Amino acid sequence: MSEINMNEVESKKNLNFIEAIVEKDLAEGKNGGRVQTRFPPEPNGYLHIGHAKAICLDFGIAERHNGVCNLRFDDTNPVKEDVEYIDSIKEDIEWLGFHWNNIYYASDYFQQLYDFAIELIKEGKAYVDEQKLGTDRTTKKELLLNRGVESPYRNRPIEESLDLFQRMNAGEFEEGSMTLRAKIDMANSNMHFRDPIIYRILKTPHHRTGTHWKVYPMYDFAHGQSDFFEGVTHSLCTLEFVPHRPLYDLFIDWLKKGEDLDDNRPRQTEFNKLNLNYTLMSKRNLLTLVKEGLVNGWDDPRMPTLCGFRRRGYSPESIRKFIDKIGYTTYDALNEFSLLESAVREDLNIRATRVSAVLDPVKLIITNYPEGQVEEMEAINNPEDETAGSHTIEFSRELWMEREDFMEDAPKKFFRMTPGQEVRLKNAYIVKCTGCKKDEAGNVVEVYCEYDPNTRSGMPDSNRKVKGTLHWVSCAHCLPVEVRLYDRLWQVENPRDELARLKDEGLSALDAMKQMINPDSLTVKTNCYVEKFLAEQKPLSYFQFQRIGYFNLDPDSKDGKLVFNRTVSLKDTWSKIKNK
Repeated sequence: MSEINMNEVESKKNLNFIEAIVEKDLAEGKNGGRVQTRFPPEPNGYLHIGHAKAICLDFGIAERHNGVCNLRFDDTNPVKEDVEYIDSIKEDIEWLGFHWNNIYYASDYFQQLYDFAIELIKEGKAYVDEQKLGTDRTTKKELLLNRGVESPYRNRPIEESLDLFQRMNAGEFEEGSMTLRAKIDMANSNMHFRDPIIYRILKTPHHRTGTHWKVYPMYDFAHGQSDFFEGVTHSLCTLEFVPHRPLYDLFIDWLKKGEDLDDNRPRQTEFNKLNLNYTLMSKRNLLTLVKEGLVNGWDDPRMPTLCGFRRRGYSPESIRKFIDKIGYTTYDALNEFSLLESAVREDLNIRATRVSAVLDPVKLIITNYPEGQVEEMEAINNPEDETAGSHTIEFSRELWMEREDFMEDAPKKFFRMTPGQEVRLKNAYIVKCTGCKKDEAGNVVEVYCEYDPNTRSGMPDSNRKVKGTLHWVSCAHCLPVEVRLYDRLWQVENPRDELARLKDEGLSALDAMKQMINPDSLTVKTNCYVEKFLAEQKPLSYFQFQRIGYFNLDPDSKDGKLVFNRTVSLKDTWSKIKNK
């Protein structure tokens, strides 16, 4: 856990305005000097990297102030929710390095919320409305144009609303036929004050309460009250909830019945969402990708889900460092995906084991090396970590090398394998290229060289300088593997806006996505080789394929068939392409 903890000084700089609010409340003795937060995901999908920002904030604020952060599932919509998502959310939070104090569910408070709604009806603060959604009140635009127009049911007798609401919950009415609305102010400039819906009819069985309830609270009604019931002091939300805050406060005022309104209550504070270019994070759109088979499940390494990043080889530390770097503000911005890639490169450089892998092989034959001889060379696991140790890699007469590392007619500054030029084979000898063999089509099938036996480490000429160093694996001592080269899923910088534009032109969401997907987001290479050292490694372990990029071992791997996912290349090629 200590490895993952964010630097306190840097964190305070990035969280300045939120920290200031919390510290001011503590200085004033509000809420009994307590700090209590919550992370309240709806279990209707897998968490994405945007949620990671909220997780780091909710848990981080509590952690820094010796407070409490609870996990609460906002399970008020049984139509979209599933136990599968609950399990995945727990796993993702723990993977990021956080631990909740308690687990709650909004459904824990269904009875309290229902009783509160009954009280509001009795006090004349709520009424049953029979205007059908989508007919009488079609759009927000229409509501704005009809400012101040009251529902014909707004002033129905309290007893009538009370009876109808109880019958709504008994299942006597169809979905959409009735709602319970708070009676506030239909002329208010804040749309959320215009008699908001606080309960609707849903007859889908709930994953925890079964068929007990036929009416379910809306988010605005359930969220603040749940915070209050649990003793939350600081309710941290994203910026789209700014206009919701007055309603949040009003419902809590009603719940407190005018008592002690300035203390012992949750206060909502808003921060900016995490927006990344070349990334689409709407759960609805992600679900479409999964259901329509445009990706291989929620954990597809091209997905922005936390399980997708985990499978791709991102470390939780890298994600937390990235979030720490971009910080929290009161305005939205589009962050460069390259910043996230830079964070993972920086982190994996410290923790990834260096290994040799050849993805586009051509045979290299050392013509003067003794046939049948095998040497074990020492390979440092990580030059950035002295405690990481080393492993051995076999060296022999016939090796696999990268095809792009050989050029028969090379330009002047080509410092790899070319006739007449010396290069060092990593962890082994200096060799001099002597030529190559081609097939009938002119493709190089073998490269030839001679080695200098005095250039191995510890030998007299081991320090002789050459400009190129190449990686390799022994043909007789390597493993054939599958390598999946992942790239960005979308070929447009702002897929959210592009999706909206294409839908405005009449395309379905699915067809629009098909048009935007990067056709090169996944390349599968099957003719690849890695050193035998990788045979015993655990899935999701971090590796640097030397001179190629960072990779991890995919859980799809089986005995005899290892699969590696590219996490990120060693260099940022996208920025170069973008800036051309």
